[in-house]
Amino acid sequence: MVSTQPASATDRTSIHPDTTVNGPVSLTVADLDRSLQFYTGPIGLAQLERNGGEATLGVPGNPLLHLVEQRGARPWTEYSTGLYHFAILLPTRADLGRWVRNWYDHGMPDFGQGDHLVSEALYLRDPDGHGIEIYRDRPRSEWQWQNGRVQMASLPVDVAGLLAEAERSGASWSGAPAGTTMGHVHLQVGDIGTARAFYTDVLGFAHVLDLPSGVFLSNGTVGLGIGPSPAPSRAPSDDRFDEARIGLDHLSFGVASREELERAQQLLEERGVPNGEITDLGDAFGMLILAFRDPDNIQLELTALYD
Repeated sequence: MVSTQPASATDRTSIHPDTTVNGPVSLTVADLDRSLQFYTGPIGLAQLERNGGEATLGVPGNPLLHLVEQRGARPWTEYSTGLYHFAILLPTRADLGRWVRNWYDHGMPDFGQGDHLVSEALYLRDPDGHGIEIYRDRPRSEWQWQNGRVQMASLPVDVAGLLAEAERSGASWSGAPAGTTMGHVHLQVGDIGTARAFYTDVLGFAHVLDLPSGVFLSNGTVGLGIGPSPAPSRAPSDDRFDEARIGLDHLSFGVASREELERAQQLLEERGVPNGEITDLGDAFGMLILAFRDPDNIQLELTALYD
């Protein structure tokens, strides 16, 4: 993906380009036990922590998902802004083949698929309707370019080839392997132009690629897809307990220091983006947090570890 070079502290007009996805993607679910069975079984993530109605999953040393139980929450609807899908990136093609075998061994139904030339991707939904992509990237040496743009498509995936490669490797599935990451997050928004302007001008992402369903943004480390909602309604209000709904709870991005967090807060204020005070989560977490919302009312957080 395209990497941007940091501007000086005095002339930068967006949040630092080294901003990263900080911690897991946070989702609201209706039944935590049901979700844990799904994510630790067919998906193959490890349960890293559970505290009452919340749980964190991923691979050791790398949390990928944070689930928040809201019993009685309104069902997910494709006509809402928020999460379109999150994308779990497996390290190798053989890993993806082993994942497919595990999925079918759990008696799960067929999945959607797309060979995008740069990747092989499988699409499904969890019991609450959250969109999920499980994929592997092709080596960049295999990417095809035309007029300076990488070529992409949506062709059928060679699933038989995935399974054969997994078989040739001789390794069995024992859960998502080390090196599994959150490859990107794809949001569903009310207006692509408005959302793109916010994430590029304010958060500092670069417009990398035009997709059939929207645009792909990156700052060199974070991938963010933006596509239109079929008939968008805004995300729930600030009070999630009054309007609890299945979907994206929040996305968290990390900056390098308290100074960068304070600069981000000032920048958001200058751009008219409502945000509160910087919250100190205390020594137990060693983290500072600044919460705000994008133009579609999607909850975002910027965090910084103690200096």
